[in-house]
Amino acid sequence: MVANEENAEFEEADVVVIGSGMGGLAAARTIAQFGGKRVLVLEQHYTLGGMTHEFSRAGRYQFGTGLHYMSANAGPFLEFMTDGRVQLAPLPDEYDALHFPEFDFTVPATQARFRARLKERFPAEADAVDGFFRATRRAMTGLAARNVLASLPAGVRRAGTPVVERLFPSAYRSLRDQVSRSFRDPRLRAVLAARWGLYGTPPDRSAFGYHAAVPLTFFMEGTAHPVGGPREVNRIVLEILQRYGVVLRPRQRVDAVVVERGRVRGVDVEDTATGRRYRVRTDTVVSAAGVRNTYALIGRSGELADLPEEPSAVMLFLGLDRSPAEFGVRGENHWFMPDLDGHDGFRRSPGDGTLYVSFASLNNPAARFHTVEALELVDPKVVDQWRGTPGDERPDGYRQLKEELTGRLIARLEEQWPGFRETIAFAELATPLSFETYQHSVRGSFYGLAATPQRLRSARAGCRTPVKGLFVAGQDAWGSGVVGALAGGLMAANAVLRPRQLGTMWRALRSGGAAADPAAPWQGYLRVAATESLTPTVRRIRFEPLDGDTIPFSFTAGQYVKVDLPVAVEPIERSYSICSGPGERGFFEIAVKHEPDGLGSGFLHDELEAGPALRLSGPHGEFTWEPGTGEGTAGTEGTAGTADTAGTLLLIAGGVGITPLMSVLAAAADGGHTGRVVLLASFRTEDEVLFRPEIEALRSRLPGLEVSVLVTGREGRIGLDELRPHTGPATRVHLCGPAPMMQDLIGHLTELKVPRDAIRTEAFVSGRSRETRRERAHAVALAATAAGVAEFTIDMAGGDPAFPCAPGQSVLDAANAAGVAMPQSCGEGACGTCRVRVLSGTYETDTRGMFSAGELAAGWRLACQTLPTENLVIAL
Repeated sequence: MVANEENAEFEEADVVVIGSGMGGLAAARTIAQFGGKRVLVLEQHYTLGGMTHEFSRAGRYQFGTGLHYMSANAGPFLEFMTDGRVQLAPLPDEYDALHFPEFDFTVPATQARFRARLKERFPAEADAVDGFFRATRRAMTGLAARNVLASLPAGVRRAGTPVVERLFPSAYRSLRDQVSRSFRDPRLRAVLAARWGLYGTPPDRSAFGYHAAVPLTFFMEGTAHPVGGPREVNRIVLEILQRYGVVLRPRQRVDAVVVERGRVRGVDVEDTATGRRYRVRTDTVVSAAGVRNTYALIGRSGELADLPEEPSAVMLFLGLDRSPAEFGVRGENHWFMPDLDGHDGFRRSPGDGTLYVSFASLNNPAARFHTVEALELVDPKVVDQWRGTPGDERPDGYRQLKEELTGRLIARLEEQWPGFRETIAFAELATPLSFETYQHSVRGSFYGLAATPQRLRSARAGCRTPVKGLFVAGQDAWGSGVVGALAGGLMAANAVLRPRQLGTMWRALRSGGAAADPAAPWQGYLRVAATESLTPTVRRIRFEPLDGDTIPFSFTAGQYVKVDLPVAVEPIERSYSICSGPGERGFFEIAVKHEPDGLGSGFLHDELEAGPALRLSGPHGEFTWEPGTGEGTAGTEGTAGTADTAGTLLLIAGGVGITPLMSVLAAAADGGHTGRVVLLASFRTEDEVLFRPEIEALRSRLPGLEVSVLVTGREGRIGLDELRPHTGPATRVHLCGPAPMMQDLIGHLTELKVPRDAIRTEAFVSGRSRETRRERAHAVALAATAAGVAEFTIDMAGGDPAFPCAPGQSVLDAANAAGVAMPQSCGEGACGTCRVRVLSGTYETDTRGMFSAGELAAGWRLACQTLPTENLVIAL
C-alpha cells in the first residue's frame, strides 16, 4: 500500500494490466491497438511472458514451462497475436500415445481419422461414436456461448446464463457422466475420457464442455510445436506490443487494486528490484493474475467459496545426452494411465498417477540439446507442510520428497523404455511450491480455476467482476492452456472496448493480425541444408525453408543476413554476407571464415551440421547492385540511372570479402549484364583462394568479365598499377575486405578520379569487435561517472537542434533516441552508411577501414562506432 499519499509517488495510465501471461498480453495489445489506450503491464516475475517463457539449466538445456504442444494451424487468435509470424513444426501424425494397464491406443490427426479408428477398435459401438461427437460439438458451442456471455454486462449475464445451460446441457455435465451415457465399453470410455490433463480436472469433476473444447476439438486437426520453442512466441508477441506503445515492467508486485465507491481508481505497486513503492492512477484494470488473486487484491476472496479447489502439478525436467529417438520415440506425447478411470489416476500417491510425457527437442528443429518434460497433476496438499517457507530454507523433508518423486517418475520412464535412465544427464523437479513462486498462482494452481460445472455456473468465474473497471483475463476468463489464456484476454478486451472498437477488433482477429511490413527484414527460422569446406578456414553453409520450396524473403546482391547462434544460454548474433545469387529462390548460402577464438565462427565450423534450424533475419545492408544500374542502391540517395555499358563495374575483394561480390556476379549473369565487369581479388596464400570453380563457370555467362586473382605472398597487394586500367570517372566500385586494405584502396581510387559516391564499401564485423566496442563504451561511461558528467551534447553544424548523448552511447544511438534523422543501415560499422564529419570534440572510435587517410584527416567517422568523451560538433 502507499502509506502516506501526501508523499507518495504517482503515475498515470489509461489501463493497467496485472500479469504478462498470454491473457494479459492479449488484453494489452487489443486495448492499445483498437482502443488507442496507454497500457501499462506489471509482471511480478523477472521474466515476461507467463507460461511461454523458458529457462535454461547446465548451460545447455532449454525447458518450456507451460506450452508443450498446440493445434497445428495455430488458430486465429495466436495468428493475430503473432501477426502470423510464428512458425510451427508438426508433431508426428499419431501425436498422442495412450497407455492403459491392458492396452494402448494412439490418437491420429483429424477428427475424421480419430472417429474411424475408434469404430475400428470398438465396432459394436460405431453408432454411439457418431452420437458422441455430435454431443461434443454441442458442448463446445455451449462453452463458447457461456464464455462470451460472461464478458457482457451483468443484466445480460443474469438473463442469458440459464438459457445457455438449458440449450446446451452436455456442456455442464461431468465428463464421466457424458462418456457413461454414450458408451458401454469401459475401454472406449477410457480412451475418450483420457487427456483430461490438458485442462487439469479429473473426469468425475470436470465439465464436459472443457473436454469437448480442448482434446476433442482444439487438437483434432493435428498438433505442432513452436519452432524455436515457446520463448519464440513470447519474443514475437512482446516485440509487437512495444510497437503499439505498451509499457512492460517485470519485477512489479501489485499489492492492491484501489477501489473507491465501487469502482477502480488505481493500483498500489512495489518494484521488488529497488523497493520503490508507487501508485498508478487508472480507472481500468485488467488482471491476468487469476480470479482468486484478483479478488484477494480487492479484499473479497470470501466471495469465491462456491468454487472448488483446483489441482496443481509436479513437473520433471530432464536433459539427455542422447536422442530419445533411440527408443523409438518420434516426438509424439505419451500418456500413462494407471487405470481405466481417470478419477483414481488423480487420487493416487504423487508419482503414481496419470503421467504426461513430452519430447520438445524432437519437435523443435532449432533445439540443440535433447530434453524431456514429464507432468503429473497432483493435489496441492502434498506440499502443505512446507508452504510459506522460503525456497532456500526448506527442510530436508522437502528435498527428500523431490528426490523420491524424481526417482519414481524416472522409474516409470525406464519401465516403458529400458535404458532410458542411462541417457539422463540432468534432472530437476518442480512442485506446487515452484508454481506458487514463479507463476504466483494460488496453491500452485497450474491451469487456473478448476474446469467444473460449478465454474460454468459461477458469476465470479469470468472476465467481469463486481467492481466497475476491474476485469479478469487469462485462463480463468475462458479455459486452460496458452491459447485458452489468450482467448480469455480477448474476452477482457471485449468487456473494455466500445462497440465500434470491438467491430474493428473482431474483424482483425478473423483476418489473422497485421500484415507484415514489406520494408522490414524477415525474421524466423531456416534449416541448415548443407555445409561445405571451401578452404581450410572458410566454410559455405546453405539455408533452405523449413517447409515449401521458396525462401521467405527476396534479397539484392550484396546484402547480408543476421544469424542467431546458440553457443551459450542466450544466442549471439552474427552478420554474414550472402554469396549465392538472388535469382535462386530455393535456398541461399553464406561463407564464413573461422576466426581464431571466434565464438560464432567456431560454432559454425566445428559444431554445426546439416539438419537443425537457426533463427535469422534479413536481408540487411546497402552494399547492393542490381542489373540495369551502373552502381548499387545508394540507401537514401536512390538508384543511379547509369546504363550498364556506360562504365566499368569494378569488384575488389580481400580474402573472404569476396563473399558478397559472388552474389553480385551471379546477379549480373542471371540478369544478362553485358557491360564490363572486373573482379580483383587478393588472398594471402594459394590455399585461401575462394570460389575458383564458381568464377570459372561465370566466365561463360558474363562475356564482359575480367578476373585477376593475386596471392599477396607472391604478387603483393592490389595497388595503383592494378587499379589504373579499370578506373575512371564512370567506374562504379564495390570494395570489401580487411580494414587496412580498404583504407589504402579508397585513397588510391580517389587519386584515380573515381567519384567518392561511386565507391561502395563493406567491412566484416567479428564478434570480437562487438565486444571491443562494448568494452570501450563501458570505459567511457565509467570515466564520465568518475568526472561527474551525466550527459554530453552533440551540436549539428548548420543550425539543426543539438541532442543529448549519454556517456557510452554512440552518436548514432543518441541521434535515434532523440529522433534526429541520420543515414544508417547496419548499425555495426559494416556498411559505412552512417558517415558523419566530426568538426570538434574528443571521442573514441573505430573507422573499420571505411575512409581514406585524407577523409580521416578531414574528420569523417562512422556514427555507429563513435563514442563522445566530451561535447561534439558534427556535420552530415
